[in-house]
Amino acid sequence: MAVTGPDFIALQVRDLDAAAFYETRLGLRRAPVSPPDAVVFATSPVPFAVRTPLPGLDLEAVTPRPGAGVALWLRADDAQALHDDLAAAGVPIVAVPVDGPFGRTFTFRDLDGYAVTIHDQG
Repeated sequence: MAVTGPDFIALQVRDLDAAAFYETRLGLRRAPVSPPDAVVFATSPVPFAVRTPLPGLDLEAVTPRPGAGVALWLRADDAQALHDDLAAAGVPIVAVPVDGPFGRTFTFRDLDGYAVTIHDQG
């Protein structure tokens, strides 16, 4: 038996209203069906979601922040334009846009403190 690769990615969030951030700020669209404790987005090739914390997880007690040590990268059509929109809205930018092997790339912090990297080339 072998693992074939990532098949689903979910961030555990304090409030499912965080889904609105991913919709309004990043332009993700909700999938037609989500379980009651999550909002699943219609992303490809791997579905992405935000969900309530699993039992026993206290996001307030996670230090230094949720997701520390995990790199979450999302591809966008225009990373620079998205950066400019997020920065103008006061979203914390933790790594300014640079050009690299994955195109224009930058990193921001979401409402729960997750570091999310955006790039615009596959």
